[in-house]
Amino acid sequence: MTLRIAIGGFLHESHSFAPRPTKYVDFLHPGGFPPLVGGPGMIPAVRPTSVASAGAIPVAEAAGATLVPLAWGFANPAGPVQDEAFERIAAMICSALSEALDIAPLDGIYLDLHGAAVSDSFPDMEGELLRRVRAIAGTTPLTISLDPHCNLTAAMVDQVDALVPYRTYPHIDMREAGAQAMRLLLERIRRGTPLARAFRQVDFFLPLTTQCTLVDPMAAVMTERAAQAQSLAELAFCFGFPYADFADCGAALAAYATTQPEADQAADNFLATINSREAQFRLDVLPAEEAVAAAIKASTGATRPVVIADTQDNPGGGGHGDTTGLLAELIRQKATGSVLALINDAESAAALHAAGTGATIALQLGGKSDNAPLAVNAHILLLTDGNFTGTGPMAKGNPAALGPSALIEVAPGIRVIVVTRKIQALDQSLLRHVGIEPADCRIIVLKSSVHFRADYGPIAETVIVAAAPGPVVADPAVLPFKNLRKGLRLRPMDNRSVA
Repeated sequence: MTLRIAIGGFLHESHSFAPRPTKYVDFLHPGGFPPLVGGPGMIPAVRPTSVASAGAIPVAEAAGATLVPLAWGFANPAGPVQDEAFERIAAMICSALSEALDIAPLDGIYLDLHGAAVSDSFPDMEGELLRRVRAIAGTTPLTISLDPHCNLTAAMVDQVDALVPYRTYPHIDMREAGAQAMRLLLERIRRGTPLARAFRQVDFFLPLTTQCTLVDPMAAVMTERAAQAQSLAELAFCFGFPYADFADCGAALAAYATTQPEADQAADNFLATINSREAQFRLDVLPAEEAVAAAIKASTGATRPVVIADTQDNPGGGGHGDTTGLLAELIRQKATGSVLALINDAESAAALHAAGTGATIALQLGGKSDNAPLAVNAHILLLTDGNFTGTGPMAKGNPAALGPSALIEVAPGIRVIVVTRKIQALDQSLLRHVGIEPADCRIIVLKSSVHFRADYGPIAETVIVAAAPGPVVADPAVLPFKNLRKGLRLRPMDNRSVA
């Protein structure tokens, strides 16, 4: 008998202290991913992309399953998801699921989720979505894939048969995680009974910039995870997104095994592995002034570009992509041969397009999110529509629709990409679409924390992580949290905890 499997997705990473909320329209115009889509158009929209669903689809098809599309939507990280957006998209998924069950029984459900979404009314947004799905589908086997920045909760673990986070940061294995979640779903259907599971939370925050799986300590932790997972169905490690103000914010893990003692022992062992490396997760970032000075020095005589990560204004972490602290420092220190990607400023982009290529105009550039624009005289080098397709390890095949965009020069040898809609600067195609070959640059400043390393790391002379003004603070302990759980420590190796 042909299996019948429902598939859908709802992804957002929510920063409780970000300057802008996430609206329904943000899912309609998400930048570097497909726009919100439901029904028959869903599978063709996600199939050619790098998202987890694109990996799940061919696994199900190879098993001869009939896929029933629900809905899929993504919005770039920002403030909490407004209730309107959550309710409308959750309704799309749940109503499609209900209609599918009216037609015929389902053998399984796969959902492509992020895991760090907060809505106005539901701090554990995925937990609430899964509760609604369970209320409709009952005991139908259900697996999910997750971003490893998931703030994993007991509600998520309790309501699914298995969950699979990506193993990498930068996330170059999204499709692989979706494929594994689908394989576990097929195995759950075949077996007929659920796996035992164990859930554990880490009691200290892992700062975002220390979570990169390309380097230690996380590289070593993930190597150990793979070794310990060999006898398990799944050992899921979520690094946490330490900017969500709710009780379950932070790193956590779930182990899946045949018996409960096996699951409990595996969870305890891996938690001990993480705890043993706590001291290695401490921060290592430079203030903006020092970062630019170090980049200028490192670029002298270098044959490859020096990359500066503007981590605290990372659009992939909830930043608006428009702060100008690093740009001001590039200008002050006369960092010629540099390019900054990007400044998200629809007002300035419109003014540049109105002026035309070759013109020079005065701008109050950026700073719309923090009321700190930078006065510049912008010489317009190139104008574009902001449309291109990702080419790198993370974004290959993903559509970018940034709206009217421009390449400008704001001081001798200092160029800036200005866009109408934000995107994390993680893919070289962003520079190439304005005629810049990244490998030919002296200094590249990217609005990103870690994801850029997948595409830019191989061409970089060195990488410098800078702390310039922005909401995605490198040290989340400085944020005004009110709702974290007691005993959670906001810095590694800090004895202070939430009272």
